[in-house]
Amino acid sequence: MKLAALYSGGKDSTMAAYLMEQGGHSVDRLVNIVPKDRYSWVFHTPNLHLMPLMAEAMGRELTSVPSSGEEEDDLRALRRSLEGLDVDGVITGALASDYQWDRINGVCEDIGLRTFSPLWRKDQWMLLNEMVDAGIRAIIVGTYAEGLGKEWLGRELDDVSLMELKALADRYGMNVAGEGGEYETLTLDSPLHLVPLEVVGTEAMVERDCARLKVEGRLGRR
Repeated sequence: MKLAALYSGGKDSTMAAYLMEQGGHSVDRLVNIVPKDRYSWVFHTPNLHLMPLMAEAMGRELTSVPSSGEEEDDLRALRRSLEGLDVDGVITGALASDYQWDRINGVCEDIGLRTFSPLWRKDQWMLLNEMVDAGIRAIIVGTYAEGLGKEWLGRELDDVSLMELKALADRYGMNVAGEGGEYETLTLDSPLHLVPLEVVGTEAMVERDCARLKVEGRLGRR
């Protein structure tokens, strides 16, 4: 099938698109909604300025539509981004959020597109390890939970950091995969990438209850 991937640049949307390609489907189009409000309830917002560069690194076409960040406008933007695309369905990286899944699925159903969520309700610890084993390289660019301080910004998800995240999840009751908004990620490389994304500059923004990392990048080399 010919599919479009809802793509934020994070680990989950990367893994979802990878799994669908592994299943024999064609994923030539990335779709990204750009909320003005960074606290959008529906879509990931960190480092969206890198999306054109990321699409180039992956050799994919990009459809990007702005939104205010309010729920209804986010969903209208999603509809606008998908209407008229020559695809059979849409991939989401949803893990466990009924709120997100219901709204995205509703928009796709209204315009006659199938929705594929290959990560949905899977064991999240298992998925994290599968991502690392598959060669998905992602760094943490936002922390929003107790136990995750600014020292986590820029850390790559690997075998060591995953064990540390699991220990924090056990201690504080947070979601180990960040599905509850505990942390956000940026993918630098994956089996979908023709070339990696190379970090050339960062700016940390630390507030009382969160920390965020703005990343500047360029195309790397294989």
